[in-house]
Amino acid sequence: MRVPYTRVTTGTAGHAARSTLTLLTASVGATGLAAAAARPGLLALVDQHAAAVRDSLDGDRRPLTPAALAGYAEGVRAAALEHGWQPPMDTAAAWAEPDWTLTRLLAVCALTRSLDPRHLV
Repeated sequence: MRVPYTRVTTGTAGHAARSTLTLLTASVGATGLAAAAARPGLLALVDQHAAAVRDSLDGDRRPLTPAALAGYAEGVRAAALEHGWQPPMDTAAAWAEPDWTLTRLLAVCALTRSLDPRHLV
């Protein structure tokens, strides 16, 4: 019996996307979402970035998926690193004045949180 290649690829891609989002949430989302809950200005900024990410991914026409969010986050991170951005050593302290990249990645975490949990299993 042969297993279709596309089924293996899809499962692997789905696992990789969920893994990427889990790591992003652990490194940025946990401290960032807690900081945003305590700071209305940061929460508003994250909401604006989340709306821009949703718009970029055409989220008003089709549902957001882990693969789309993970791909977007990886693209943002790769482009930022290419331009000299360095992730903060202490993300908890970075929320006092987060840069664009960190805020954008936090917005992806916020959108990930809004996904149907069945998509993240």
